[in-house]
Amino acid sequence: MNNSKARVIAMCAIAVVLNVVLGEAVSMMKIPLLFLDTMGTIFIAANFGMGYGILTGVTTNLLMGLISGPLSIPFALVNVAVAIVVALIAKNGFGYKKALIAGVLLAFICPMIGAPIRLALFGGFTGSGTDIVIMALRASGKEMISATYWGAVTGNVVDKIISCLLVAWFIKLPQMKRFAVK
Repeated sequence: MNNSKARVIAMCAIAVVLNVVLGEAVSMMKIPLLFLDTMGTIFIAANFGMGYGILTGVTTNLLMGLISGPLSIPFALVNVAVAIVVALIAKNGFGYKKALIAGVLLAFICPMIGAPIRLALFGGFTGSGTDIVIMALRASGKEMISATYWGAVTGNVVDKIISCLLVAWFIKLPQMKRFAVK
């Protein structure tokens, strides 16, 4: 393995740890509508491309499966979507405008994948702040799949836009220039 590839793989490993630590920290703090569990995937996909982003995302969910149980593993599909969308948008850089576009797209795409998984594994409720939105939508007469999707969109609008903008800011830091491969 050449030195450049080893460096990227090391960055992927750091990004996996970042996903897990940020995701668990936000979950423990019960911050509503925020997860931050895909920031590492976003960073890797924006800087090193789709393949490494997918590797980071899938590895994150496999590690979460070991830490918190196997129900985290199916959500790897969401992380794969994150990597694909960000890598495609970041082809020629990942500034704030592209980060905002990616965040908005992810806010709608990720729940298309995650809501059916959430519904199948947890009946729609996972104990996050999004559950309040789902309960309100159910009380207003929405079907459970619709309530789960739109509840997840609500959380993802906040989370994915913030995550993408934070990564765009982080990439712009002078200290990060040495890690750019593109």
